[in-house]
Amino acid sequence: MHEAAIFVLEDERAIADMIEIILRKEGISNITLCTTIAEAKTAMERNVFDFYLLDIMLPDGSGLDIANVIRTQSDAPVFFLTAKGSDADKIRGFMNGADDYITKPFNPLELVARVKVQLQRYMRQKNVLDSHVYSYSRFTFDIDAAEITVNGTTELISGRLFYLLKYLCENEGQVLSKEQIYERVWGDSLFDDNTVMVHIRKLREKIEKNPGKPTSIITVRGIGYKLVGDGQS
Repeated sequence: MHEAAIFVLEDERAIADMIEIILRKEGISNITLCTTIAEAKTAMERNVFDFYLLDIMLPDGSGLDIANVIRTQSDAPVFFLTAKGSDADKIRGFMNGADDYITKPFNPLELVARVKVQLQRYMRQKNVLDSHVYSYSRFTFDIDAAEITVNGTTELISGRLFYLLKYLCENEGQVLSKEQIYERVWGDSLFDDNTVMVHIRKLREKIEKNPGKPTSIITVRGIGYKLVGDGQS
């Protein structure tokens, strides 16, 4: 989270400086401060940010317009920090892509707590999406290369097995029904139980030490399967 890039659009310099101070105390140092819409547009053209904290009433326009621009480019968290506190204003803010809406005056500690929660969630998601390699104690799965490595031996994985393993990795720790797996991997709502079972068995033969007693892809009786990772590294 400390490497996250934070964007603050606030025309009251004292408030902007205070926000920067409390964020830096949390170890967040990559902070860009803007006081006008024009400055904001220039900064956004030059940089990509992981979090946006926006005032609404600016000397040359509205932070709502900036939020609309952000939402065409990014799904990073957007907070409004503004004196406009009516229910209609808040609804308008959320309709323009806000993840949270904080009215002035505000508690600085509450603000930084809310920022940290949303930022941590976003950075975890971003790191997963940016990573194309799933690494576990039993195997490594490189999506871009379509390869799995087990005990130092690498082989290609293709066809439905590739999409099946990808779906399991993307949902590690979640119980997936056979129906869910079939619809997602085969793209067909006409469920075929045997097809799923056969491909799960083939996948286990590739990655499990003992396919008959799997420790990575386990069966949840009466429901389906779950990738437990066998200790993700």
